[in-house]
Amino acid sequence: MSAVARVGVIGGGAAGMAAAILLADGGVTVEVVEAKPDLSALGSGITLSGNALRVLRGLGVWEEVRAHGYSFDKVAFRAPDPHGTVLAEVPDARLGGPDLPATTGMYRPDLARILAERARGAGARIRFGVAATGLEQAAAGVELATSDGVTEHYDLVIGADGLHSATRQMLGIDVAPVPTGMGIWRAFTGRPASITHTDLYYGGPCFIAGYCPTGEDSIYAYLVEPAQDRSGVSDDEALAIMRGLAEAYHGPWDDIRPLLSTGSRINYTWFTQHLIPGAWNRGRVVLIGDAAHSCPPTMAQGAAMALEDAAVLAELLLAADTVDDGLWNAFHERRSARVRAVVDASVQLGQWLLDGERDADVPGLIGRLHPKIATPA
Repeated sequence: MSAVARVGVIGGGAAGMAAAILLADGGVTVEVVEAKPDLSALGSGITLSGNALRVLRGLGVWEEVRAHGYSFDKVAFRAPDPHGTVLAEVPDARLGGPDLPATTGMYRPDLARILAERARGAGARIRFGVAATGLEQAAAGVELATSDGVTEHYDLVIGADGLHSATRQMLGIDVAPVPTGMGIWRAFTGRPASITHTDLYYGGPCFIAGYCPTGEDSIYAYLVEPAQDRSGVSDDEALAIMRGLAEAYHGPWDDIRPLLSTGSRINYTWFTQHLIPGAWNRGRVVLIGDAAHSCPPTMAQGAAMALEDAAVLAELLLAADTVDDGLWNAFHERRSARVRAVVDASVQLGQWLLDGERDADVPGLIGRLHPKIATPA
């Protein structure tokens, strides 16, 4: 018998929807509240590593993800020279196992739609445009107040509301994302035929210039620069900046630049890192995904760690009879060290770039991390 009969989920991203699906499949009544108004507001492109795909397969959505995304098994490194010269092509690790690709890129709102439809099909109720406004805990559960004036009682509340989590603040957890010193321009646009996998360019005006195919007709392209205040930049200015930075990169970038437009969903964010020390729960409210931890996307593990959080939490809740210290200890034992390893490795890769470290042991760092995350969470 499940330790919970009724669960509230704050946040409708990958972590929140994954938890909703698994718990609803297990017979739990689940309600999700998402502050954003609809699925289209949930970002542009996303890179899913093999260990993320393993969880998506467990959710029963892998075939649909594969149909809507673009999968590949290698990464190439190119020079920031006039030809975009290929320096090396290497097989990417299949972290989800030999029967899943190394990487799948896809349009983030497509992933959000797939997960939301699956959650509804499992019986979860989803309320978009509704924010959490208050939490009151008691021994028997949690009262969750929302912006539509409703207060509901749950046996447990999952805070999966992202980087700037309101749930984390309501719990009084004084941990916040810390900038790492890098900022990233992202654009979502058409896929040139020359792009069939991720290429990474190091050097030039940016720390990293790269792209990931997200479908037969789409990619997201990105340029990583020193973090700057870009908050007042207009759409036209953002387009001009991104095109200007991209002028230094060639090969497939010569095919990308003409496709960039103000309709390319260009956005700019800073890389951050944080990890809640100790327990991620306070009583019967627990944080998962970016609410609990974040790291630069240098290892492409953000979505994977969030999905794994949800899968482990749901597994433990469905197997336990009560929500007690033993359950929380088991959850943190399976998540904390694993996430710490990913955060530390992701931050280290970025710091080496910031420091201009030419002799960094990148293969060694990746070689030490990959066996840890290739093992199911």
